[in-house]
Amino acid sequence: MADADAAGEHAAGAGLPRPSAAEERSLLHPSLFSAYSDEDLVERAFEPAQKVVVSISSDPDPDADDEHLYYGGRAPPFSWRKLWLFTGPGFLMSIAFLDPGNLEGDLQAGATAGDTLLWLLFWATAMGLLVQLLAARLGVATGKHLAELCRDEYPDWARRALWLMAEVSMVSADIQEVIGSAIAIKILSNGFLPIWVGVVITALDCFFFLSLENYGVRKLEAVFAVLIATMAWSFAWMFMKTKPNGKDIIIGILVPRLSTRVISQAVGLVGCVITPHNVFLHSALVQSRKIDPHKEYQVREALRYYTIESTMALVVPFMINLFVTTVFAKGFYGTKEAGNIGLENAGHFLQEKFGEGFFPILYIWGIGLLAAGTSSTITGTYAGQFIMSGFLNWRLKKWIRALITRSFAIVPTITVALYFNTSDSALDVLNEWLNVLQSVQIPFALIPLITLVSKEQVMGVFKIGPRTQIATWAVASVPIIINGCFLLDFFSSGVKGLLSGLVLFVAVLAYVSFLLYLIFRGIAVFS
Repeated sequence: MADADAAGEHAAGAGLPRPSAAEERSLLHPSLFSAYSDEDLVERAFEPAQKVVVSISSDPDPDADDEHLYYGGRAPPFSWRKLWLFTGPGFLMSIAFLDPGNLEGDLQAGATAGDTLLWLLFWATAMGLLVQLLAARLGVATGKHLAELCRDEYPDWARRALWLMAEVSMVSADIQEVIGSAIAIKILSNGFLPIWVGVVITALDCFFFLSLENYGVRKLEAVFAVLIATMAWSFAWMFMKTKPNGKDIIIGILVPRLSTRVISQAVGLVGCVITPHNVFLHSALVQSRKIDPHKEYQVREALRYYTIESTMALVVPFMINLFVTTVFAKGFYGTKEAGNIGLENAGHFLQEKFGEGFFPILYIWGIGLLAAGTSSTITGTYAGQFIMSGFLNWRLKKWIRALITRSFAIVPTITVALYFNTSDSALDVLNEWLNVLQSVQIPFALIPLITLVSKEQVMGVFKIGPRTQIATWAVASVPIIINGCFLLDFFSSGVKGLLSGLVLFVAVLAYVSFLLYLIFRGIAVFS
């Protein structure tokens, strides 16, 4: 508020009328009043009537000036009740850390590397938390989500390229999620329902769960709480059933170890944690609470509670991923089956290894996988709506946007399911290519995010400082470099012939050129 107060004092000293409250707020967030016109403010993640009220009886007068709300510069008192009101968006965001692609990466890491990559799982989750906190900061402080701000920030050609990258990432992730659900349905039906039928069922139940939003955001969040609890119960039961060695787990978390033979599994763990569409999703979900982005007090309070909530939310997927990795490390590390385990046959391998007991572990695995696939397909569709409306500013009803978004994924997924249904190894090859597609998209979500949260014209007083900028660029460079090396190895081993090499060279040149454009544009914020 220092800039606003200075403006008022200058005006008073010059004999001019003091700026209005609206003009003072424009100094707090210049981007919302000068850089963007009213015509831009046509599409929002949540309508005002949909937003959850987070005020409680002990809150100060919302019309009071920010300078009178800080009790001499101190933060407002913590409230468990208010934390409960803010709880929800972080747990929806955490679903992306538990999708079937993540579970497959976990089981393959455990079977191939044992407990030696648990430290990487921990730090990758922490890195993902930092990225998601930046996404939440962007959404709360500006009142817009990442896709909307990219539309305003970048020229038309770059905006369309970013939109295309986001859609490719979302569809490739969605195919894995839908097929994961279909595999779970096949397991639970004892093979009676083929994968393509499971794909259709998943598409329909996604629309059913999304319709719950019409009854309030909290109802939809409650459904996700049930699905997360189902996953936690299923995989915790498997953990207790198999009894992994506690000492090995602690050593695996605390002692970094990495050998050349498990590089691909390590890359898979890191790549699965940061999913581009999830960054867009979280920056929109935080707007489900009724917060005035022009009120510094409300923004700071929201950021405080969202930081706590997001941190708590990511503890749950870390534990679930830990359970899955250690269960398969216990059962298959060092065995001949280790290199052949995937989502489709994992349950059968578990049943053969730990099949005794009243509850067959095959079906426990199927229940957890179904909860993971169902929840992640819903959030994927949710993210697709925000991406489409933000980049393209389409004024469509939500169910129409959901139908379009779902069609982008379901049509290719059914095709893929029919084509690959005859071979487990074919599905594994498909998953490798889908992981590649998602890996190449990571920079096109991270770089715009860091650029925007570093920009005063967008964030006002809530822009991140120079030290945080350096730290975030360093964190962002880790998955970019790792995935770059992985992609180089992946494509170089598959290039055969002059024509395919030439096509690959042109594609890489275009990719790197666009990436450098985004990086240099982001670095220019420092100056």
